Amino acid sequence: MRAVDTNVLVRLVVGDDVEQTAAAEEFVAQGAWVSHLVLAETIGVLQAAYDRSPAQLASALDGLLDNKLLTLQDAEVVAQALARFRSRPALGFSDCLVIETARKAGHLPLGTFDRNLAKIEGAQRL
Repeated sequence: MRAVDTNVLVRLVVGDDVEQTAAAEEFVAQGAWVSHLVLAETIGVLQAAYDRSPAQLASALDGLLDNKLLTLQDAEVVAQALARFRSRPALGFSDCLVIETARKAGHLPLGTFDRNLAKIEGAQRL
């Protein structure tokens, strides 16, 4: 299966460049895989460059999870991270994804210096 980079995923979500959006849609038409890294970078770009709110970011993640043409790496982990992000948006999606990935892998506690992240079950503040 093909994979996509962050800029392709951003075009699919935002659609602000007609040519690039069409090329991105054509590329994923037969299906494409999205890594956790690309997903986290995409959310970062949507927040920083497009000033998307946590609710808008969550909506974008819902759309990506529901997209039949995209296969998200460990989609169940992404869904768990999204649920956590919705309940604690101040954490940021990336931190939610990190803790849920560690949880799935059975590698807890997650050591962190981040006070907010340390409040999550499975995290340990150092």
